[in-house]
Order: sequence, then C-alpha cells, then structure tokens
Amino acid sequence: MSDALKVMLENIEQLSTKEKSLAAHCLLTAMDTKIDSDVESEWVKLAEARRARVWCGKKH
Repeated sequence: MSDALKVMLENIEQLSTKEKSLAAHCLLTAMDTKIDSDVESEWVKLAEARRARVWCGKKH
C-alpha cells in the first residue's frame, strides 16, 4: 500500500460526506476504463442463460 493511500485512509473520517463523495468520484473516474472483451462476453453469456431460465420458469 502506498504512503499516499495510507494517509488518505488514516484521515478519511475527518472528511465531510461531500468530500468523501468527491474523493470516491475521483478514484472511480481515474480507474482504467479499458473494457476486457473476455469478461464482457462472459457477462453476456451469463445474462442470456439466466434469461432463458426465467422464460422456462426455472429459478436457478
């Protein structure tokens, strides 16, 4: 864990709700936004399988 993250976590309770929200927003937007096509295709397969089970009346 980096020193910067340690400092942030140690002081997070001192932040207001608005500041925490802004920090969360900044962290999320700074993340890599590259889409992993393998993961994307697996989600599609899972969604299609679940939809088929719903149409057949099966719960799982």
